Amino acid sequence: MQDEDRVPPRRMRASDADRDAVAERLAVALTEGRLDLVEYDRRLTLAMNAVVVGDLTPLVADLPEPSRDEVATTDSREPVPAASSWSEWVDEWRWWLGGAIIMGSIWGVTSIIGGVLLPFWPLIPLGVWAAILLAAAVWPNDESRRR
Repeated sequence: MQDEDRVPPRRMRASDADRDAVAERLAVALTEGRLDLVEYDRRLTLAMNAVVVGDLTPLVADLPEPSRDEVATTDSREPVPAASSWSEWVDEWRWWLGGAIIMGSIWGVTSIIGGVLLPFWPLIPLGVWAAILLAAAVWPNDESRRR
């Protein structure tokens, strides 16, 4: 195929990944206050309906590139907000709290049914679980950054 037969990049058909990348940039701009909700919705609709890459470019042309602090790249090279590792960690603590409520309730009901205060056995699994969550904050794995 000769160079003159190639389609210019702006007229190249847009992929789902291209549309998703623009949607992510628009979402960052919305959270930063650069776009209001109406403008975000308008641009997002245009991005999701874009056929060629040239339709996507003007939607983010007036937005600055996200800084390295705001975006981390994963192995799949998709942008991920840096705060997501914190939110995932907080979500893990919410799961821990849910487990604590369930196990504490089971302990309480069995103590009432038995008529005697049983040893608080949920302390062991909850303690181990909490230690793992704290260790993940101090020593993150290769896939996550220090929290």
